[in-house]
Amino acid sequence: MSDFSKIGASHLSRAAFVYIRQSTAAQVEHNRESTQRQYALAARASALGWPAQQVVIVDEDLGVSGSGVVERSGFARLTAEVALGHVGIVLGLEVSRLARNNADWYRLVDLCGLTNTLIGDADGVYHPALFNDRLLLGLKGTMSEAELHILRARLLGGIRNKAARGELRRGLPVGFV
Repeated sequence: MSDFSKIGASHLSRAAFVYIRQSTAAQVEHNRESTQRQYALAARASALGWPAQQVVIVDEDLGVSGSGVVERSGFARLTAEVALGHVGIVLGLEVSRLARNNADWYRLVDLCGLTNTLIGDADGVYHPALFNDRLLLGLKGTMSEAELHILRARLLGGIRNKAARGELRRGLPVGFV
């Protein structure tokens, strides 16, 4: 099924939301290519049929972790607009990066399925109400959460190994005299 076959008039009559996020301020500052690629998704929305005036950029979560610990106002706004039926498609560079925990991810996927909202990334356009697309979106979300666990385990393993060898160096706490 092509991307265009899933896009109907009901989708195009609503807004295309492009969600832009990077986890830290340092990533925003140093990984400018990623930020530019995310902003370029507005052109992808236009290529899929949305007029430029219907493309909404949600970038207030730049520099905010997607782990769910910190409140992300942009993600909350995106979710609310989907729930209200104002969104025809949600675009992200990698849709699994929209939320880094399954609770947020599946809430968004459920809302999109209920409101006939598409989800799109560099790999394609998905309709959460279709079984195969929902299955693939679920796998992407699960892999994203697993990726965080694996990265954290690697970092902690490296720290423990350095500490065991007596080579771990940490800076003094701020204000320590």
